[in-house]
Amino acid sequence: MATTRELGHSGLHIAPLVLGGNVFGWTADEKTSFDLLDAFVAGGGNAIDTADVYSAWVPGHEGGGQSETVIGKWLAQRGRRDDVLILTKVGMELGPDKKGLSKAYIKQAVEASLKRLQTDYIDLYQSHKDDEALPVTEPLEAYAELIKEGKIRAIGASNFKPARLQAALDAAQNGLPRYESLQPEYNLYDREAFEHDDLPIVQASGIGVIPYFGLAAGFLTGKYRSEDDLQKSQRGAGIGKKYLNDKGFKILKALDAVAGRHGISQAQVALAWLMQAPGITAPIASGTSVAQVQELTKALDVQLSAADVAELQG
Repeated sequence: MATTRELGHSGLHIAPLVLGGNVFGWTADEKTSFDLLDAFVAGGGNAIDTADVYSAWVPGHEGGGQSETVIGKWLAQRGRRDDVLILTKVGMELGPDKKGLSKAYIKQAVEASLKRLQTDYIDLYQSHKDDEALPVTEPLEAYAELIKEGKIRAIGASNFKPARLQAALDAAQNGLPRYESLQPEYNLYDREAFEHDDLPIVQASGIGVIPYFGLAAGFLTGKYRSEDDLQKSQRGAGIGKKYLNDKGFKILKALDAVAGRHGISQAQVALAWLMQAPGITAPIASGTSVAQVQELTKALDVQLSAADVAELQG
């Protein structure tokens, strides 16, 4: 297994790459999902990120839970619960009365997640997005009870504004747990918000960072270089033209150069850059084929030079 890193001060030690579970039960059927999970663990990974809302956006998947259900079946069939860390989330809308971070709803939602995951505890339970209608302390009170009951081990935050994240960290005393991780959008293309707003907070507090969109919805794999390329996959059509501009093309050129020097793929370079970036614990990446997952895990062995990093950052 790859050398692990502690996520904040949580006591959870994860390999520097997390497998994204958004595709399970959606673009990857159950059998394929099992194969992807097997390949990830075989490649040195030990943490899987999912959410109760995956994949509620798909017609017929209303109410979500598909990804957690697949992961739960895999854990049960493979007997991997003790050596794999499960990271899931709560708060996105699953129905008219199923959303947010109220104490009552969190207590209800965690039970549904535990049942789908076929486990009696969750390693990292994350607020999927801030509930700004509530004081930052309300979800922390719910999490404190769940930690005491042994149902969750640590908590994390995703998609929080810096001021609210700081307020939650400040409030995490007097028996309230603190968010031990932040899950922001961060990659070679989308850098400014995290580096300017979040990085000072996470470095001062010592919390971990597990960024999503590490490959910019697939753009940093190098396979989307024109509008025609966007039709190559379901995901490509979804990313639109956001990255197809001078900035994006400049990043691709640097990725091509660094990948060529190392004899590896652009995706491996983009993930290796994230793994070495200040404040980052482990980026999240997902794949829909075993070959893709094997390619991603090989990024765990890549070491970029200072010159590589300077070229990538332009």
